[in-house]
Amino acid sequence: MALQQKFSKLPVVLAVQLACMVGAVQAADDKAEKDIEKISVKGHYTVNENIDTATGLGLSLFETPQSVTVITSQRIIDQGFSGINEVMSQAVGVSAKQLDSTRNVFSSRGFDIDKYQIDGVPLAWSLAGDSGETITDVSIYERIEVVRGATGLLTGAGDPSASINLVRKHANSAELKGYINAGVGRWNNRFATADVSTGLDNQGDVRARFVAKKEVGDSFMDIPEDDKTVLYGVVDADLTNQTSISLGSSYQDNDPKGSTWGGLTPWFSDGTPTNWDRSVSSAADWTYWASTNENSFANLNHNFTNGWQAKVSFNHTKNTADAQLMYLSGAVDKATGEGLNPWAYKSTGFSKQDSVDLQLKGDYQLLNRQHEFVLGYLHSEQDAETSTFAVESAYPSTGSFYDWDGSYPEPEFADSSSVAVDLDTKQTGYYAATRLSLTDDLKLIAGGRLSEWKRNGFSYGVPENYGDDSVFVPYAGLMYQLSANHNAYISQTEIFKPQNARVASGEFIDPLEGTNTELGLKSSFLNGAVQTAVAVFKVEQDNLAQDTGTTFPQVGNNLPETIYRAAQGVESTGFELEVIGQLTEQWNISAGYSQFKAEDAAGIEVNTDHPRKKLNIFTTYDFANFLQGLVVGGGVNWEDSQYSGSGATRLDQDSYSLVSLMARYEVTEQLSVQFNVDNLFDETYYSQIGFFNQYAYGTPRNFTLGATYSF
Repeated sequence: MALQQKFSKLPVVLAVQLACMVGAVQAADDKAEKDIEKISVKGHYTVNENIDTATGLGLSLFETPQSVTVITSQRIIDQGFSGINEVMSQAVGVSAKQLDSTRNVFSSRGFDIDKYQIDGVPLAWSLAGDSGETITDVSIYERIEVVRGATGLLTGAGDPSASINLVRKHANSAELKGYINAGVGRWNNRFATADVSTGLDNQGDVRARFVAKKEVGDSFMDIPEDDKTVLYGVVDADLTNQTSISLGSSYQDNDPKGSTWGGLTPWFSDGTPTNWDRSVSSAADWTYWASTNENSFANLNHNFTNGWQAKVSFNHTKNTADAQLMYLSGAVDKATGEGLNPWAYKSTGFSKQDSVDLQLKGDYQLLNRQHEFVLGYLHSEQDAETSTFAVESAYPSTGSFYDWDGSYPEPEFADSSSVAVDLDTKQTGYYAATRLSLTDDLKLIAGGRLSEWKRNGFSYGVPENYGDDSVFVPYAGLMYQLSANHNAYISQTEIFKPQNARVASGEFIDPLEGTNTELGLKSSFLNGAVQTAVAVFKVEQDNLAQDTGTTFPQVGNNLPETIYRAAQGVESTGFELEVIGQLTEQWNISAGYSQFKAEDAAGIEVNTDHPRKKLNIFTTYDFANFLQGLVVGGGVNWEDSQYSGSGATRLDQDSYSLVSLMARYEVTEQLSVQFNVDNLFDETYYSQIGFFNQYAYGTPRNFTLGATYSF
C-alpha cells in the first residue's frame, strides 16, 4: 500500500524530471547545423517520414504546426500492444475508455475523437465501435499517428479533439524476410502472429507482404471470452521509375462469447455504493457481439518530372455486427440482491463505405522563393443498416445478483427481423493549402476546405435527415524557425460538425461550431534523435451536446435514446508537453504530460468523465555493453480524478497510476523472448463511469510471455 501511495506522487516528480531532461539535452546539442533539411531522425520511437495527417503537404513532425504523437512499430512491440485501444491509452493527451467488452471511446482535450484515417484517407468510424472498430488489431500497421486539435482541413466534419491515422504495413523488401511470434498471457490468453515479405520478380519491382494473427482467451471477468482472427495482404509494385501502385486487403473477425453490454449498477436501492468485485460481469452465457471489419484498397502514386506528385486512393470498407445481448438496469436491494431488470436485444447489421481521394502536391517558385502546394478532393458514401429481432417470451426474474453466474435463460427471439436503422451518409470535400516561405525562417500555411455532409434515413424510430453543404473550414498556421533546432508556431482552424443529438423537445441540436487555436514550440536535439514539443491551446465551441442523464420513453424493442442539452460558449484551454526519441544509442524514451480545463459560458464543467490531467512515460534500455541481447523497460500512465453525474448519483474516479514493465532477451540473432507486465501493482480503477449511469472496471494486473523468430 505504501508503495502504491509513493507511485501516486509520480506525476509531479516525473513532470519536473521531464523539464530538466529537456534542458540537459538542449545543452548537449549546441553544435547543431543551421540547415533543417540535414536533420536525420534516428531511433526506435521517432520517425523520419513526412506525414499528411494534418495538412496534406507532406511535412515532417518538426514542420507541422500542430501537436502530433506517433506510436511506432517498435513501441508497439516493446509494450506488447494488441488492439488500438491499448495504443490510444499511451498517446499523449488521449484518454481511452472501455464501455463494455466490445466498445471503446477515445478523447482528447476534453472531447471525443471521431476522426479516423487509414494511410491518410478519412474513413467512417462508429463512435464507440458498434462494429468492432475500436478493437481493431494493430498487427497490420506500421505506426499510429495522432494529430491533436481540429483537423477539418483533411477530415471534414468532426470534433476539435484529434484525428487517428493508421499507417499500413507495406511490402518494402525485395527479399524474403519476416517473423513469427507466439505467446501466452493471463486469463488463458494465447496468440500467434506471422509477418512475411518477399519480392515477386527478379528486379524487386513487385513485392508482397502477408500478415496473419490469431488470438483467443478469457477475461478478468467471469463470463466473457475473446476470439480474434486477422488477415492482411498487400502487393506493392513499381510500374515505372515514377509510378507505383499498391493493392491490398485486410480482414478482422471478432467472435467473442459472453459479451457484456454496458457495465455494473453503481448504487444499491438505499443509495449506498455497490463496490462489486472486479470479476463480476453482467453478461449472460448466451450473449455475443460478433463483428467483422474488411477493407480493400488501391493506391496509385505518380511523380512528375517537375517534382510534383499525384495520388489516387480508393477504399472499400465493410463492417458487420451480429449481436445477442443482455442489459441489466435498475438498483439492487442490498439485503436480497434482487431488483435488476433484464432487457434482451438481438440484431444484425452492416455498414459499407466507398471513398475516393485525389491529391496533387508539389513545389512552385514565387518571388524568387520556393513554396509548397496541395490540392485535394474526397468523396465518400456510406450505407448502414441494422435489423432487430423482437423478444417473444416473458422475462423471468434475474434473482439475486449476488448469485449471478450468467445462466439466465435465453429469451425466445422472433425468426424474422425488422429494419431498425437505415442510414445513408455522403461526404464531399475540396481542400487546398499552401506553405509560403515568407523568409528563410518564416513559413505561412494557409488553406481551407469546402465541405458537404448529409445523412438521411432513420434510427430506432427517429428520422435522421440532417447535414450541411457548402461549409467552408479555413486553416492557417505560421511557423518561425528560431534556430536550427527550434520551430515556434501558431495555428488556427474552425470547427464544424452536424449532430444527431436531440433535446427534450425532440429537436436536433444545431451543428457544432467554433474555433481551435494552438501555440507551440517544436525542438530537435542530438541530430534529430530526440524531439520535444510544447503546446498551449484554446478551443471555443457552441452547441456542444451534453448528456442530461435522462432518456426518451422507450418504444418497443428500440434502444433507449439519451436526452441532451446544447451547451453554449464552451471553452477548453490547456497545454501539452512531449519528449520522445533516443537519448543514447541504448536509451529510448517516450514521455508526455497534458492538462486542460473545459467549461461552458456559465462556468459549468463539461465532459467531466474526461481526465483533466494525464501523464504517459515509457522507456527502454539496451544493456548491449553489459549483457548483450538484454533490453529492459518500464513506464507509468497516470490520470487525474474525474466524475460523472451530480449529487447523490455522482460517480467519482480518483486519480490513479498504472505501472508497466518489460524485458526482452535475444537468445540468438533470430530468436528472442519477451515478458510484459501491465498494472504491476494491481491498481483498482474504472474503465468508464457514467455510461447509462453504470460503471466498469479496468483490467487488473496482467502479463504476457512471448517468443519471436525472425528471418
